[in-house]
Amino acid sequence: PSSEELSGYRDGSLSVSLLDPFNNRGLLDRFSQSNVDAVSLEMIPRTTLAQKMDVLSSQANLAGYSAVILASRILGKILPMMMTPAGTISPARVFVIGVGVAGLQAIATAKRLGARVDAFDTRPVVEEQVKSLGAKFVKIDLGETGQTDQGYAKELTPEQIELQQKGMAKVCASADVVITTAKLFGRPAPRIVTGEMVSGMRPGGVVVDLAADTGGNVEGTVPGEITTTPGGVKIVGTRCLEGTVARDASEMFASNLFSFFEHFHCEKSGTLDLDSEDEILRGCLLVRKGAVVHEKFKNS
Repeated sequence: PSSEELSGYRDGSLSVSLLDPFNNRGLLDRFSQSNVDAVSLEMIPRTTLAQKMDVLSSQANLAGYSAVILASRILGKILPMMMTPAGTISPARVFVIGVGVAGLQAIATAKRLGARVDAFDTRPVVEEQVKSLGAKFVKIDLGETGQTDQGYAKELTPEQIELQQKGMAKVCASADVVITTAKLFGRPAPRIVTGEMVSGMRPGGVVVDLAADTGGNVEGTVPGEITTTPGGVKIVGTRCLEGTVARDASEMFASNLFSFFEHFHCEKSGTLDLDSEDEILRGCLLVRKGAVVHEKFKNS
């Protein structure tokens, strides 16, 4: 909202939304100047207690599912193996890059539809999860990697990215569908699939880039569009894939919000307790009583 729009808010109002605070620092100042408290749902900690409020995870789940369904519509080939009197159709090969919430749902959906699935992530700890879904985990030696305290993959060095790309190139070349899910909250998406890797895919192949709205994981991604390379590979840059299943996305978002308000509702006062030392609130309350209060933003 602009300063003019915020002027219409009542003094002491509360905004609860997806604020993208790292890219909208000026918005926090406008909230504080208008004496409007602000909660950023992206900043809710990834803890067991906060799971039911985790908007990013609930929407990523739907995006992972939708990525596979969209790819299957575009591919021009069925996903399962099919044995018919006219011959046997081999299963489609799907390569999922990034095994977070979206990646796991993409793997599960592709497997349910009968595809042969490979998956890669820089965090070796997810190998068991990949195998439990019936997919093959692609191992690439990148040296020391890991995950943040929020459960996201740590950013790779340029040398590690080069090793990763070389290792993935062979898998991409044999894949009918490649789905990339690497988003870094507050930073541009890492470029992990090069134009050379895309050109090595078979004509008719499909690449779905779930990070299109933050810069894209794939060279050649155009946000909001489906483009076709000279080699006949379609790169899908569709934004907000969870929006293609809007009813479920809205229901899940509403459930996340209800859980947030239920957790902080004070029965005595009938209002929200925004002054508690709750770890969830410390993570996501950015503006309070006319001041930016979050440690990551108040001095920036």
